[in-house]
Amino acid sequence: MPLVRIDAMGCDTRRLKALGRAVHQALGETMGIPDDDHFQILTGHDGQRGLLRHGDYLGVRRDDGIVYVAITLRAGRTDAQKRALYRRAAELAEEYAGTEPRNMFIVLTENADADWSLGNGEAPYLPPLK
Repeated sequence: MPLVRIDAMGCDTRRLKALGRAVHQALGETMGIPDDDHFQILTGHDGQRGLLRHGDYLGVRRDDGIVYVAITLRAGRTDAQKRALYRRAAELAEEYAGTEPRNMFIVLTENADADWSLGNGEAPYLPPLK
């Protein structure tokens, strides 16, 4: 059950949807996330009311085409799965949205079963109360 936040500069609704599709497909292919487990917050920034800053950290030359992807998910994926996710998301973002792979900045935050309520004020991943 990942929660995905995508922020991109100069991004219209069509491109935001394409980026969301790329990340969701990559999660499915690399981590087995089901198609209907689809929770995303997609935000475009116009440079006036919202900005995205970036640098050339670790020798990656980013520009205003930067796309920040923050994924929160339950712990348990291997390093190999995470690397595969980063690679596949960058490939699909280039294919679907024209985003250069160097501009895909992805961060994963893992948490535990108790950290999720998906509705109705319940914690579906915890054992039922007695």
